[in-house]
Amino acid sequence: MYRIKEKKELADGIYECWIEAPHISRHARAGQFLVLRIDDSGERIPLTISGVDGDDVRVIYMAVGKTTHYLASLGEGDLIRDVAGPLGTPATIRDYGTCVVIGGGVGIACTPIIAKELREAGNRVIGIIGARNAGLLICEDEMRDVCDELFVCTDDGSSGYHGFPAGLLKRELEALSIDAVWIIGPAIMMKITSEVTRPYGVKTFVSLNPIMVDGTGMCGSCRVTVGGETKFACVDGPEFDAHQVDFDELMRRQRIYLDQEKEALALYQNHECRCMGDRKHA
Repeated sequence: MYRIKEKKELADGIYECWIEAPHISRHARAGQFLVLRIDDSGERIPLTISGVDGDDVRVIYMAVGKTTHYLASLGEGDLIRDVAGPLGTPATIRDYGTCVVIGGGVGIACTPIIAKELREAGNRVIGIIGARNAGLLICEDEMRDVCDELFVCTDDGSSGYHGFPAGLLKRELEALSIDAVWIIGPAIMMKITSEVTRPYGVKTFVSLNPIMVDGTGMCGSCRVTVGGETKFACVDGPEFDAHQVDFDELMRRQRIYLDQEKEALALYQNHECRCMGDRKHA
């Protein structure tokens, strides 16, 4: 069993959770993930490791499905049945020169640990984080601490640059010599933003988030096409060359179980409502 050490809501529906898991924290690297199962009857879900502190690892997630809503309902001191990791191949960290690390939406959660390791490797690190509005921005102060320079953008202009990360990246590419770029966020955002770097020939990495079950390359659920070849995101990635990824296939596969996901969430929410009603009448 794994204890939740700290838990808080960072933005509307976005939660930070520190879990005591020394076997993971001692070996975790930027870009890796863990797979957790809340209880014996629960599903296994992958969450990127977004921070390490002593024996604790941090995950940041948005409550969108049954299991993430269930996880969001837990508090400090509560227990999680299983936490496996670190899984996946670490981010490709070395001294490139000048790097840009971009996070969109909840993908921002993955950026501080990458920016920190890049800076420790001797790089100049420029951060770009973006969200739909100011209320959904996360990790801004943390990114300012680990980046040499940070730019913020929002779709509605409520904070920072009015627009998308792709616009800020294009501006930086026109002004500076950029050696490598990391982009983490929704698949469509990664697709569009990575196209900005293609004409410049800049090495660009993305962290993919396909449907995943076991996290060890056995089930094949997380297969993606990269450079015309089938890869498994859990063992070959999750980081890949952005310019080689078939994003259209990735997005189609992400939608395969959309109806079942909605049904599972509705059943969970109905169950919670009934339990609350029972408690009120007890």
